[in-house]
Amino acid sequence: MIRIAVLGSTGSIGRSALEVIQRHPGQFKVTCLVAEKSSDALAAQVALFNPRLAVLADKTVPLPDGDGITRWASGWEAVLEASADPETDVVLNALVGAAGLQPTLTALEAGHRLALANKESLVAGGHLVLSAAEQGSGEIVPIDSEHSAILQCLQGYSPSDVQRLVLTASGGPFRGREQETLWDVTPEDALKHPTWSMGAKITIDSATLANKALEIIEAHFLYGIAYKRLDAIVHPQSVIHSLVEFVDGSVLAQLGFPTMELPILYALTYPNRIEDIALQTYDPVRSSPLTFEPIDDAAFPLFKVGVNAGRTGECAPAVYNAANEIAVQAFLEGTIRFPEMADLVSGTIDRIGNSAVTGVEDVLEIDRSARSLATEVAHSLSKTRVGVSR
Repeated sequence: MIRIAVLGSTGSIGRSALEVIQRHPGQFKVTCLVAEKSSDALAAQVALFNPRLAVLADKTVPLPDGDGITRWASGWEAVLEASADPETDVVLNALVGAAGLQPTLTALEAGHRLALANKESLVAGGHLVLSAAEQGSGEIVPIDSEHSAILQCLQGYSPSDVQRLVLTASGGPFRGREQETLWDVTPEDALKHPTWSMGAKITIDSATLANKALEIIEAHFLYGIAYKRLDAIVHPQSVIHSLVEFVDGSVLAQLGFPTMELPILYALTYPNRIEDIALQTYDPVRSSPLTFEPIDDAAFPLFKVGVNAGRTGECAPAVYNAANEIAVQAFLEGTIRFPEMADLVSGTIDRIGNSAVTGVEDVLEIDRSARSLATEVAHSLSKTRVGVSR
């Protein structure tokens, strides 16, 4: 029986994880559930899974009445308590934002396996995460489909065996379009992902290809591979999730129809596998043909901006991540247009400069500063284009 704490249980990844867990009652037991402020949704999950601890991170939200089985708590200390729970084997971190870094570090320092869906942990604090894993003997297993694919292909090999890692991107809903044609696209257009069903933020990141830059940075830390040996290509069918090229020229790839439940299940059972009839759906004939294209940096500049931030290191990846979140929010709210997201992010990076990251407080302060400055840049872009048409 694998005991699991799910952080961010009411979000897209958290809900998918609980669906996987529910299909295997003899394999998994939920020990803790954590949500930001969705008390009704969390209460429904508690009634179904009977965890020992249920947490609302937002202290301003009233706690539901307990049932005697589950202890309810609120606030950030309770979130960290769930992350370090001694009766938990796997902590699945699907929290959103840089705030997910501290639970990541806490889980690893407690010696847990960390099933990681919180990109910000590695992007903003990669060296801190690796240090916590080493000190606490914790283990990081990624949930991103691309990183799960790489992990599966690397079994039995070391970084010295690897020539190149190639992540795949769907290309999003605007694949093949030039930047000049993207000024009038709406949030509704951008949210129509061709292959994946995901939350709004990551769907917009897929449309801009910012998500692929974030994943390149993650791969650098997860697998100890230099940026010059990390690449990404567009694969519209989203069937091949990543490729690993070895020094002898051999290439391994992991295939499967797009579903987050497969990498979630693998992260929970790694390095073993268990049968799941619901996921045995791959048909190579139905998935044919499989095609590949280069990423168009001119139409989707946020990819190159993010990779350059990763290469720069220090606080640059954290600034990129924070500014990108503000850019997505501003676009969804209609404050800026689609191509202006890249202007906002690159402008924030240029203005904030670079500094060292030595601890969690550095990351959180950088995150706060970058968000504040990015918000100012968003307002500036909005004012600049008043009365201007393209």
